[in-house]
Order: sequence, then structure tokens, then C-alpha cells
Amino acid sequence: MALCLVTPAVRAERLKDLASIGGVRNNQLVGYGLVVGLDGSGDQTTQTPFTVQSIINMLGNLGVTLPPGQSLQLKNVAAVMVTASLPPYARPGQQIDVTVSSMGNARSLKGGTLVMTPLKGADGQIYAMAQGSLAVSGAGGASGGSKVTVNHLAAGRIPGGATVERALPSAVGQGEYVFIELNDADFATAQNAVDAINRLAPGSAQAVDARQIQVRAPDDPNQRVAFLGRVENLDVTPAIQAAKVIVNSRTGSVVMNQKVALQNCAVAHGSLTVTVNNEPQVSQPGALSGGQTVVTNKGSVDIKQEGGTLFNLKAGTNLADVVKALNAVGANPLELIAILQAMKASGALRAELEVI
Repeated sequence: MALCLVTPAVRAERLKDLASIGGVRNNQLVGYGLVVGLDGSGDQTTQTPFTVQSIINMLGNLGVTLPPGQSLQLKNVAAVMVTASLPPYARPGQQIDVTVSSMGNARSLKGGTLVMTPLKGADGQIYAMAQGSLAVSGAGGASGGSKVTVNHLAAGRIPGGATVERALPSAVGQGEYVFIELNDADFATAQNAVDAINRLAPGSAQAVDARQIQVRAPDDPNQRVAFLGRVENLDVTPAIQAAKVIVNSRTGSVVMNQKVALQNCAVAHGSLTVTVNNEPQVSQPGALSGGQTVVTNKGSVDIKQEGGTLFNLKAGTNLADVVKALNAVGANPLELIAILQAMKASGALRAELEVI
């Protein structure tokens, strides 16, 4: 169980840590390519026909013509998907990192080289070209039916492996206005941000809703950049979030924020253990009796109920009191999840309960 203890005091943060400028965003790129130079760990071409087709097309573009019906049995080539993130205001010639992932049955991409691969955006246009040697942070080996693998060998990265070929227009604002969008929608935080911006430039900001703030910015690009730089570094005090308990049922972790509170309630918990045993028994007939050996199963069921104790949990006014009250129950994380759900249903837990 993980319980976050947060002090009630809320410190001011920079606006750039709480929000982003509307229109300033990354764009995802994707491409299909081939990795060559593998040490016999590439795709099994009989099971991945798209790899063979890609090789034939690539050789044809390079002026190499294969006889019709030629069967290729290659082990040093793998078909891959190449992904990258195009940062805002990227210019032609700038280099960006790419991730290369196997899409066939290649055992490893270690030591491979990505052949020139166009990277396309959501509009189908080519924005970058990727090529280079892969960096795979893993190792593996196999011998005599045994196999050892360290980390993941079917994916790797190429630092600076793609060159931007096309600039993506990123207009900041519409006309004289720039929009600032909070990462988390909150009316109080939006108002605090508006007040901070208006102290810098009186009458320039107004809240559109709980997430978006409209700011009047200079028309001159140089002055607009300088103005937005000052706005991003303004100190804004975020509002305290609503009381919330996050429960991860897969890992058994529980996280609470500082506004969680409890009302007086009584909690009892106990463990019910059911054990089922199945013991095979062999019945061997006597010599020359003509009987057959029979295997029977002897089953037994044991049910054990541990005594449950009724605890009186006092109302908690802060997170420390809530943690102390829940620890008094002595439940493990999985039992605590069930207790929290029951407390929420009864109205004793004054917080939003979210199960992920």
C-alpha cells in the first residue's frame, strides 16, 4: 500500500508547469522500413511474406531485378515500424530520435541498420527521413535448447536517426489572441492564472472555461515571443484538488491526496481460507488375481475462518489521521481496497474513489 502524505500548504508553480500554449504540440510520425545487417536473427521470410515483398521492391528501386518466382531465404533482414515525435517548430535539417520495433518474427534487432525510411504524419505527407544504426539495450543467447534473454531485443532506438524534411506550420494564437490551456481543468486555478497574467499585463487575460484562458498578445512576432516567455514564468498557485482515492486492483496499491477525510464508522474484517487437496491413491491387485491397477483420487476440503475484529474508526480531519485510522485495522492492501469500497458505499469515506 502506498499512501502519499502531502502537507496542506500549496506552493506557487510556474505557469508553464500547469499549462501549455494552445497550438504548440508534438505531432506523431510513423513509417515502415527494413533493418539489415542482422546476425541471422531476422525474419523467417517463409512466415513473413511482407518482408520478402519489401526487399524485392527496395531492390527494384535500386536497379536490381530478380527473376520471376525467385524464392528468397534471408535471415539478416527484418521488417520494422519506425515511430518518432515531431517537436513543435521543427525546421528542415533538424535531427530527431526514432524508435524501431520489429513487426515480424525477428529474434533480435541488435547490430542492425535501418535503411532509409520515410516518416509520415496523419495527413499522409512525409515530414522526416530515418536511417542509421540501432542501439538495442539488451542481450541474448541460445544453445542446446536453452535460451537466455536480458531486456528486450525486438525494439531499439536511433538517437538523432531522422532528419526533418518538412516544417509543420504552428500558428500561435488566432489573430491578436493566444490561448493558454491548463493541464487539469479547474475553475479556481484558471482564475488564479488570469489574475497573475493581468498583474503582468492589466486587462489582457480572461478565462474562457475551467481549462482555457484567452490572452491578448502583441501582434509583432518578436514581442509576442518575449511576452509569452514572461507569461510562462509567472508564479501561479494551483487550487487544491478534490478529495480522491486511487485504487489499483492489479497491484494492490492505494494512493490518497491530502483532502481525503473519514466520518465515524465501524469496520470489521476477517479472512476466509478454503483449501482443496487432491491426493491420488493407487490400488494394486494381488499377483495372478487378474485384476487391474486402479488410480483413485481422495479429495478433502478444509475451510478456515479467522476471527474478525470490529474497529471503531474516528473521523479524520487530515490525511495523517486517515492513514492512522486505516492502519489500525491491520488489513493488507487487497483487503484495504475492499474496505475502502465498502466505506465509500456507506458514505463514511469523504472522497471520490477511482479504481484503475
